[in-house]
Amino acid sequence: MTYPIHALGPLRAFAEAVQGVTQAPVAIPAQSALAVASLAVQGFADVETLGGGRPLSLFLLTIAQSGERKSASDNLLMAALRDYEREQAAAYRDAVEGWRNEHALWKVEHDRILWDAKKAKGKNIIAAQADLKALGPEPDAPPSADRTVTEPTFEGLTKLFGTGQPSLGLFSDEGGQFFGGHAMNSENRQKSLAALNDLWQGNPIRRTRSGDGHATLYGRRLAAHLMVQPIVAQHLMADQMAVDTGFLSRFLISEPPSAIGTRMQANARRNDSALETFGARLRNILKTPMPLDAVTRALTPRTLSLAPESRALLVEFADKIEVEQAPRGSLAHITGAASKAAEQAARIGGVLTLFRDLKALQVESDDISDAIELVQYYLSEASRLTGAKTVSSEIERAESLRQWLLERCCHPEITVRDIVQIGPNQLRETPKARAALAEEAFKRPAIDERQLNNLLKAGPSPPFLKLRHQ
Repeated sequence: MTYPIHALGPLRAFAEAVQGVTQAPVAIPAQSALAVASLAVQGFADVETLGGGRPLSLFLLTIAQSGERKSASDNLLMAALRDYEREQAAAYRDAVEGWRNEHALWKVEHDRILWDAKKAKGKNIIAAQADLKALGPEPDAPPSADRTVTEPTFEGLTKLFGTGQPSLGLFSDEGGQFFGGHAMNSENRQKSLAALNDLWQGNPIRRTRSGDGHATLYGRRLAAHLMVQPIVAQHLMADQMAVDTGFLSRFLISEPPSAIGTRMQANARRNDSALETFGARLRNILKTPMPLDAVTRALTPRTLSLAPESRALLVEFADKIEVEQAPRGSLAHITGAASKAAEQAARIGGVLTLFRDLKALQVESDDISDAIELVQYYLSEASRLTGAKTVSSEIERAESLRQWLLERCCHPEITVRDIVQIGPNQLRETPKARAALAEEAFKRPAIDERQLNNLLKAGPSPPFLKLRHQ
């Protein structure tokens, strides 16, 4: 199924402008546009869904090999955000300097009051308390200006939410660095997955650490767009913890067909006006103050309701998806993603609505119709990618041995010792070599008939090989 670019509503022209310049698969700039728009508006409202109010936060995963111009597409749509971050960083440095001076004066006066009380040996405690109350609380440091992060740990993300902006984006055009980083190692994976799931849901962030005590942060929002290569996606989708925790099912995933080999410069199209319009609109939203609690800096978003026609369309869509999740249904193998489809549609519809008009009060039927069509695309991608067989590590090693035997080995008789000494690097251990040689591994249809035939079509038939297990 091709990406339904016409359903991107107010974002369509901008995604098409980027595609015209980069000639990347149109799904790549479309993913970036949705992610940036979600980050921009998620702090202003939650959206009504069939299950109650939900954040406008979107998690997107784009799968494409190196050379598909993922970074080029993302950079064009992120340019206005990056410029805004740089400007705010300069203002932040000035604010920090002013805060340091204010804090130093506050501390001098605070310490003087305590010293006077100590000298009086407690006789003027009431007066000292009155002076401290008049002095006021310790001045808070200005919040960090950062709006995006690339490889955060859970602790680092929590700290940034506590000291910085309440609306953040986890954006990376090298998402493999995040999935292979500290936050997702064996010790931290479960904690990080649970934390990201909570943020997608809009739940409070709870942290308990020795020395820092317990802290709960309310009203925080996180949008995410991670771009990964197919090999990273393959490992991620084979990660049972990511599947079982519902982490993957929260992502809108796209792996578009490659455009490499078709991107002729003669066909490039520039639409600088559209990109400038997108940048101006994004900047205006970013400059608009988000609704915050003055003390905790927690977001206090309003609820963006569904127009009656929009609700009716969403109910019809949800019922259709529910039927297809039944045993033998077309979505029975992706119930995690399918069960969230109606909510994802409401979220996307809300993002499209607010990016067009930040003051809108409800999601109209046109935006819900577009959002439903987009979600149908994402369901088709989830179905296709999940339906593709995940090859276990044992079968991968057996396949590497098969390819080595067919393409590189010229000995008429092969032993385990030969494989360990001169075979593929991943089989340089006797147990792994024996397992790869095991007869049952070569009887798997997924690697025997189809892949062997493909290899044989690529060149002349190899000489007969006698495999001995000693």
